[in-house]
Amino acid sequence: MKPVVLITLGRLPKGLDLARSFHRLGWRVIVAEPFRWHLSAMSNAVARRYTVTAPALSRERYLDELRDIVLKEGVDLVVPVSEEIMHVSHLAGRLPIGVQLYSMPPGVLMPLHDKLQFIGRCRDYGVAAPATCALGTPGAVDLAQAGDHIVKPVYSCSGRGVLFRRQGEALPEVTPGRPAIVQRWVKGNVLSTFSIAAAGRPLVTVVYRGAVMSGTVAVCFERVTEADPQHRPVTDWVSRFIAAAGFTGFISFDLVVDADGQAHGIECNPRATSGLHFIDPDDLARAVVAPDGVLDGTQPARFRKAPLMQQFYPCLTEVQKSMFSPKAFGPDFRRNLSRFLRARDVTWRWRDPLPFLAMPLTASQIIWLSIRSGATFGEVATLDVGLYAPDDAAPGGSEAAAP
Repeated sequence: MKPVVLITLGRLPKGLDLARSFHRLGWRVIVAEPFRWHLSAMSNAVARRYTVTAPALSRERYLDELRDIVLKEGVDLVVPVSEEIMHVSHLAGRLPIGVQLYSMPPGVLMPLHDKLQFIGRCRDYGVAAPATCALGTPGAVDLAQAGDHIVKPVYSCSGRGVLFRRQGEALPEVTPGRPAIVQRWVKGNVLSTFSIAAAGRPLVTVVYRGAVMSGTVAVCFERVTEADPQHRPVTDWVSRFIAAAGFTGFISFDLVVDADGQAHGIECNPRATSGLHFIDPDDLARAVVAPDGVLDGTQPARFRKAPLMQQFYPCLTEVQKSMFSPKAFGPDFRRNLSRFLRARDVTWRWRDPLPFLAMPLTASQIIWLSIRSGATFGEVATLDVGLYAPDDAAPGGSEAAAP
């Protein structure tokens, strides 16, 4: 009998990559998703899909429904995909004996998701990070007076609410219930990473940069290879952090490499990001379920050959927008068009074409929310599954053991 995996989000290409990878490894794939129609629902890799309550509406109902699916389908492994991991991690202790949850406990994830606590973790672990203070404190005022700085919400994703400010600019007022931080603006090259880790050891780390942007979110991304001089300081930083945290699972970082070549960690996403698309599909699921073969080198996790990947429809939109910008057909348009034409789409597969072909339909709910709110596609894609406030249910900063 095939082992069964439950993937807890189907709307994003990351979830589709995971579904396809587990299917190729011989697993039966179940997807749970608040949206009735979504990207992975059209894939021939998915054996069954369930519509569940959005955790932003009721976490308890969401967790109960996931547990019911586990019992009904005989699930062996639960794999969170994106922002919903901050809720799914609370399944720990609620699942039947023998069912694995591919997530660190809430008390480990929360200090990484919290942008202020994350900087504290960097200090504890001995890795570089910019000076950061809570908005509304004397330290924040001092930072703003000392130099250029960034103001951003403590709990956010996709660049929502980020403000870039010059030295001496007045800080915004504190909004009750919406904590924010003030962070020294480190100038340099912004790079992102995605790692799969096991017991404090990175099995594989992807370093990449945005190639075409929608706001502050990359819709086309380029892998940074080992030949790039900035690759080593970034991967060294990531390895040191993962080792100090004893982390297992998907973990991602945003870093800035300054003019001296030093990497500074600015944000952590304790989940998968778009860097996942650079992992060879044959190796992605295997790294999750059989990490020993990756660690000892007998079956290393490989990268895809394509160095440039894109989300076709959002990238096409950005190309069109730059074509009709004030500098029509200027350098931005030419650069975006060149990358759009050269990049490989993250969704298209000849053997599984429907997710790509049906994407305008399956993404219609996100598109409508984006139009109605005036926010980008990336910003609204996880509004109903993310965690944007302190998690009172999580043990504060506890160092629970890895799964």
